[in-house]
Amino acid sequence: MSATTKKIHLVRHAQAEHNFGSDWTIRDAPLTDLGREQSIALLKRTRDGIQQTAQLLVSSPMRRTLETTLKGFTTLKERLEKDGKSIVLLDILQEVEANPCDTPLPVSELKTTLNGIFADLDFSSISPEFTTKEGIFHPDNVEERARRVRLWLRDREEEEIVVVAHGDLLRYVNGQYPPKTGMHPWDNTEVRLYTFVSSSDQNATLIEISPEVEGGPTSSGPTSSEM
Repeated sequence: MSATTKKIHLVRHAQAEHNFGSDWTIRDAPLTDLGREQSIALLKRTRDGIQQTAQLLVSSPMRRTLETTLKGFTTLKERLEKDGKSIVLLDILQEVEANPCDTPLPVSELKTTLNGIFADLDFSSISPEFTTKEGIFHPDNVEERARRVRLWLRDREEEEIVVVAHGDLLRYVNGQYPPKTGMHPWDNTEVRLYTFVSSSDQNATLIEISPEVEGGPTSSGPTSSEM
């Protein structure tokens, strides 16, 4: 398999509480009611497409991405679990800034929040620095963190991967940060399809194949850097 034939579906989470009210003080902001509706709409428009073909489901371990993943990719999750593949929680996918809304809850709290809906997920790979915004998680190191995300995806054996993450982080992952004038914003639950430019470049550069997959998003909300 060549990296240049891989399909990487990058997905921004559904609307979260900080998107709706521009309140960056909400720690690890969860979805709004509209965000939960958006996640169900995401399921409906992708369950007969990429959810039937993707070979790996990856999520940032923050509340808004995890909830989007569980509600929006139910069909894919259940199909992969039959083959022994659980959702992969990749800590380097967390959002960029050090605002409370972009800072993850500790794993112990993630397992009990929102009536325990994340309790059965595998958090064993999460770094002890996950909640600190220090080291690789410091905002100043986001370009290197995004590069590590791309390298990790390129090195995986799966040919088709779904990744649920955050608007700012995804724009570093796809190499489109800072946003240019006139650039289309990454809407809530928008799916974009990418592959790799080569199998060997040190940056594991991505190239966009399609701006959206299986229909469009239901609405948008700003990231913390857009306000």
